[in-house]
Amino acid sequence: MNLSSFIVYLFFLFFIFFCISFFLYFLKEKRKKKIFSLLDTTLFLVRMPHYEEEQEKQKKEIKDYISVMEQFYSSLFYLKERKLILEVASQRGKEDIRFYVAVPTILASTFENMVYGLFPHASLEVVPEDYTIFEKKGEVAGSYLQLKTSFFLPLASYTNFREDPLNILINALSFIRPEEGAAVQLILQPSKKDVKKTGEKVIFDLNEGKTLKAALFSAREDLKARFLKTINAVFNEIFEGIKELSKLSSHQGPSAAQKPSQEELKKRKVDELTLEAIRSKIKKSVFEVNIRLLVMAQNKERANEILSKLEISFKQFETPFNTFTFKRVAGLKLENFIYNFSFRIYNKEEEVVLNAEELAGIFHFPIPQTKAFGLQTVKTKEIPPPIELPEGGEIVIGKVLYRQKEIPVFFKTVQDRRRHFYIIGQTGTGKSSLLHELIRQDIEKGKGVGVIDPHGDLIEGILTTIPTSRYDDVVLFEPFDRENVSGLNMLEWDTPEEKDFAVSEMIMIFHKLFPPEIIGPMFEHYMRNAMLALMSDKLGTLVDVPRIFVDEDFLEWKLRSVDDPLVRNFWLKEWRQTVGQTRSDMLGYVVSKVGRFVENAMMRNIIGQSRSSFDLRKIMNEGKIFLANLSKGQTGELNSSLLGLILVSKMQMAAMSRASIPEEMRKDFYLYIDEFQNFTTDSVATILSEARKYRLNLTLAHQYIPQLPDEIKNAVVGNVGTFASFRVGAADAEFLEKIFQPEFSKLDLVNLDNFNLVIKIMIDGKISSPFKLKTIVPKFGNKEKVRTIKKISKLKYTRERSVVEEEIKEHSRLEEL
Repeated sequence: MNLSSFIVYLFFLFFIFFCISFFLYFLKEKRKKKIFSLLDTTLFLVRMPHYEEEQEKQKKEIKDYISVMEQFYSSLFYLKERKLILEVASQRGKEDIRFYVAVPTILASTFENMVYGLFPHASLEVVPEDYTIFEKKGEVAGSYLQLKTSFFLPLASYTNFREDPLNILINALSFIRPEEGAAVQLILQPSKKDVKKTGEKVIFDLNEGKTLKAALFSAREDLKARFLKTINAVFNEIFEGIKELSKLSSHQGPSAAQKPSQEELKKRKVDELTLEAIRSKIKKSVFEVNIRLLVMAQNKERANEILSKLEISFKQFETPFNTFTFKRVAGLKLENFIYNFSFRIYNKEEEVVLNAEELAGIFHFPIPQTKAFGLQTVKTKEIPPPIELPEGGEIVIGKVLYRQKEIPVFFKTVQDRRRHFYIIGQTGTGKSSLLHELIRQDIEKGKGVGVIDPHGDLIEGILTTIPTSRYDDVVLFEPFDRENVSGLNMLEWDTPEEKDFAVSEMIMIFHKLFPPEIIGPMFEHYMRNAMLALMSDKLGTLVDVPRIFVDEDFLEWKLRSVDDPLVRNFWLKEWRQTVGQTRSDMLGYVVSKVGRFVENAMMRNIIGQSRSSFDLRKIMNEGKIFLANLSKGQTGELNSSLLGLILVSKMQMAAMSRASIPEEMRKDFYLYIDEFQNFTTDSVATILSEARKYRLNLTLAHQYIPQLPDEIKNAVVGNVGTFASFRVGAADAEFLEKIFQPEFSKLDLVNLDNFNLVIKIMIDGKISSPFKLKTIVPKFGNKEKVRTIKKISKLKYTRERSVVEEEIKEHSRLEEL
């Protein structure tokens, strides 16, 4: 070897070493760049509505639903050079099954538009932190899917399935325990192979008489030849003088021995089913896909058991032409497999080629026929909010979460709020949270507020939020505080109209509290005359009712102030002529209804005071904060109802008394009543229809429709401007569906998540179309200040128990009864 040859040889070795080093560096940098690009992805949680209205469901077959997913995949085909990752997972520590899609961040908005365009009621939620199916001590098993034969031969189409093919996979995932995890991952990208052209060549070869095996072999070699030809071109540019590399592209297909004779060509018939199968595969958009199955469990046996169940779910796609096979991974390969899964890296070795139709059957978003045990779905429709929603207003009701956007929802004007607000929903669904925030905002804005709470928790929470500047405005009524007693007298009146109203309301209150069979015309007659006589000197109370029937001196004293001839006639003639058993029966009949309250020391001290401790008209006119804690647990259910009924009646009386004030000078007062069915009589129709002109703006909440008599139910539906429904039962949904149709059905109303509601809101005097709303997380303040607020209020609006008892005793001479 001469010197020049040696130098050329050294240069050649150096060049080879440089190329290898550069190639390895290139691979390293490419892998690093790939990982960084994969990290720049947006992960979406995809939820679909699981139900469909029965009429629609009957019209559509399974293939009609899944075909939309095929359209989705076909649309993806045009996103060249972009990978999409679809996953269904039962993640560790969770008991539900979730669908995820990871897309390059640059395509996130495009993906959203595609999904919402094809699936209008879908829910997409960006997941800020990736999920996991792993834990340190768990055992992992994994496999990937391959095709048994050529990818030109198709798998089973979803169009031939009678049941949703997704059911078997979902069923396998549903049996995974909370401490286990499993996921199916599809990474797909539009195929770079000219599958259609090569497939047409296979069909041509088959028509020419080649066997299927020979035609597929020829196609495979043809694809290799194209690939190697590209490689040759690159190497030829680098090594122009090295001709040996040209051999790489020398494959010519099957040998002469494989070619059939002319006689065989005549005898052989083309398999039309095979031809049609290949045509069906190549006429659709084709993707290169990785399909991975990964499982984590406490031991290897359990992990393999779960993995086998997942693999079996893909066996249903077998056809006479093709099927899936499963390649289990172990050892170092498993570590690399987990790495690729976690970073969502595409692996050419795991590649299968599938068209959009095959993909749609294998992986689609849940449809109504999907067996949804443990599947996270959209429980109610996603409806766009009305375009007329105001950007600001009186107070915030909640927020709309629609397609990754959060929009606050306001009551726009006080005029809209004067049409009242009705709220219904099962216990624990979020009514109290909504009421808390509305009340808190009204108080913060300096408005006059009244709250009647039959549980007490709402008011205890509100007390923590009272601003220091409004401590003096608080009027707290706690009937269960036996040492600091507030008075509440239903028989107070200032005008003849108020007197008549008080008597009528009190009769209706008794009708409300007691079964109709024990409240009849005679009871009304006796009670009405008793109350009218007691009210004559403006000192009478309900505690005096028993006494007026048994004490002649007390009756004579009261009759001195009675001017009404009918009342005088009742007591001087009718009552005195009632003797013997009849009188005894009537006494028991009337006194027993009132006696249960008179005999209760707590109630006697409240309703036995001649003057109420607070003036509700003054509270309304001065914009104070009236809080009535009528906790059933501490007050007693019947006592709570009586006091609430009296308060609402007196509120109505106070509101109507504002007729003497010019309308423009009447301050708006916001009255919130929880479980309002317990505290309203049939006169609520009058409140709802007329109270707005007296600026008494109601927010009424309760749990279910049968709690309302027809009169009250009709009054609500006919007069309320803003309707809201949290989750309700099936019977209530039937009724409410008429209010929220066509946007929401009864199925939507029974499937609402907690703290979500469907609402029709009054905007500029018009009722909007219904939409879905989420409540705001209620804000609470310092509990320490509650004691101070209560102390200030009780100093002003209560008296000591001993003083009250002595006064009642002296007034009613109870010791003589």
